[in-house]
Amino acid sequence: MTEPDCLFCRIVAGEIPAIVVRETPNTMAFRDIAPKAPTHVLVIPKEHYADVASLATDDPALAGEVLATVADVAAAEGILGDGFRVIFNTGALVGQTVFHAHAHVLGGVAMDGELTG
Repeated sequence: MTEPDCLFCRIVAGEIPAIVVRETPNTMAFRDIAPKAPTHVLVIPKEHYADVASLATDDPALAGEVLATVADVAAAEGILGDGFRVIFNTGALVGQTVFHAHAHVLGGVAMDGELTG
């Protein structure tokens, strides 16, 4: 299912351009337009889920595919060995601004304990 007003659904549909770095039949990874680190890639399920909690509850296998794509992106971006951060924001209170489940993959720089995303 897609949501016609969802930014990420529109990216999946090809209506809005994005720099895609990895794509599988069920997931897509593309560069964040406002990166917080040298590597900042968003990984999404192509199917619309409002947040990671609904994704995990409704389709655990797809949630696993999203995480597998996260690992593939980290390897392809050369940050797997040095380490990387994965952030799922769930809800407006913690900073989710696009209500389509997505993981932020950040790396390429030392990060302290500060939460970023």
